[in-house]
Amino acid sequence: LLLLLSVLASGQLAQGLQVRDLEERVARLTGTRHAVAVSNGTAALTAALKSLRLPAGSEVVTSPFTFVATVNACLLADLKVRFADIALTDFNLDPLAAEESINPTTRALLPVHLFGQTADMESLAPLAASRQLEIVEDAAQSLMASSGGRMAGAWGTGCFSLYATKNVTSGEGGLITTNDESRAAWLRAYRNQGMVLRYQYEMIGENLRMSELQAALVQPQLDIYEESVKVRADNARILREGLTDIEWLILPSERKGRRHVWHQFTVLVTEDGPITRNELAHGLRERGVGTGIYYPKIHSDYPHIRKDSRVAIGSTPNAKNAARNCLSLPVHPGVSLQDIEHIVEAVRDIERLA
Repeated sequence: LLLLLSVLASGQLAQGLQVRDLEERVARLTGTRHAVAVSNGTAALTAALKSLRLPAGSEVVTSPFTFVATVNACLLADLKVRFADIALTDFNLDPLAAEESINPTTRALLPVHLFGQTADMESLAPLAASRQLEIVEDAAQSLMASSGGRMAGAWGTGCFSLYATKNVTSGEGGLITTNDESRAAWLRAYRNQGMVLRYQYEMIGENLRMSELQAALVQPQLDIYEESVKVRADNARILREGLTDIEWLILPSERKGRRHVWHQFTVLVTEDGPITRNELAHGLRERGVGTGIYYPKIHSDYPHIRKDSRVAIGSTPNAKNAARNCLSLPVHPGVSLQDIEHIVEAVRDIERLA
């Protein structure tokens, strides 16, 4: 509160000390040279893709199983999209499927670090390098997740969201990380109407500025972020222990060499089990347990995307499976041990009655 009051008293409500401090802090946390604050996560993705300045008709390979902002950003950046399948072990872009999707017009890979765990960047990054492809990371849900000791956002151009549902939030807001100094300079000008110095316009830009109040809201959360992630990880561990012998549930896990920040605890209901995903969600809701279905359809199931000539659909059976059968259980720091015990007992009660 004192920090917010000091911002109000300063009279500078946009692009001031709080924004600069946040940018420097996130750059340090992600192990990158630069972080550029913007107005929201979608703005981060769109600006990052535009900063690549790819030739007209360039194609981006990405996942169809994610929030629609990922594909929207590609299309808003005047790029084509090709969907590659995911791996059901982590719900992220499958490196083999991504490799099969690359063609002469492909210029970038856009892995989504979904639910708090990075994609298999130790496979995707060498693939991109071997094909001379850019990497843009949709790390909206995965601040300080890592793969092979390298943080999300440090493998290419990273994009983060500070939306209300994220592990760290300012209500709205986003950040772009990069090690490329010229790209960072381009992004800072682009977010500020193409202005480098006051009334010195050097490009067509937008107003994507983050407010000082948004930046100030984030700072105290970063102070306790490691503790918050530890609570999430502990909750995830206890949930796993409680549900581990339920054969019709495939539980999420922290993949070898990666750090999961547990934005969501997402289970996969097997299709040959005694109940469906929707039945499980309904049963839990009746027993007072909130759940989330992220995401009920893959992008190519939406007519406006399926019919868009800029989008190549491809075969993505794992993504379709995830959309049909995924369910996220509460794992956030507000969940108590008693709550977790209730969740486990509720699932087992539903199983007994199936």
